[in-house]
This record gives sequence, C-alpha cells and structure tokens, in this order.
Amino acid sequence: FLLYGKRRSEENSDSSFWGMVTYMAVGGGLMAAALPVLGFSSTGIAANSVASSLMSWSAVANGGGVPAGGLVATLQSLGASGGSALMAKIGAFLGYTVHNSSLEAPPSS
Repeated sequence: FLLYGKRRSEENSDSSFWGMVTYMAVGGGLMAAALPVLGFSSTGIAANSVASSLMSWSAVANGGGVPAGGLVATLQSLGASGGSALMAKIGAFLGYTVHNSSLEAPPSS
C-alpha cells in the first residue's frame, strides 16, 4: 500500500531505524554520564557524592576496608580508566535492546 509515494513497510523501516538510533544515543549518553555523575571520576571518588556514600557503606560492612574486586572498587576502576566509553557502549546496547523489544510488543488497545 502506497502512502505519499512510499510503501507503508518502507516508512516503518525508516522510522524504526531512526527510533533505534535515538534509543541507542540516549542510552549511550546516559550510561556514559552515569559514573562521573555518581562521583566515580578519573581523579578518584568525589567528596559528598553517591560514590563516597557507597564507599563508606562498603567499608563499614567489611570491617573498615573496601574489598578489592567489589562493586565500589570496580566502579572506581572504570571511572579512573575512562570506563565511560565502555558504559556508553553498554548503554547503546541496552537502548538497542529496548527499542527492539518495543517493536515486538503487541500494540496496546
């Protein structure tokens, strides 16, 4: 069926592509910004941040030290090594996955 010179399937394909790109960009941007916003930066854990609270709770729960390989140590390692690029890739993948699942969902009535 033609709609303004395009087949309806072509129109859906175009909007699907740009929808996917939008989801990937938003997901990637949010995930890339997540570590610095939480306080896991390249210079260390920021004072008075969510990261400092997590570090404090982790130290208290583990008898005064933050365990190597734990959540706080891993997030700080990612923040210090520029892990925001990795987080952006993960966010883009999650955005792609959400977009694809929204296409497969039956329309609500």
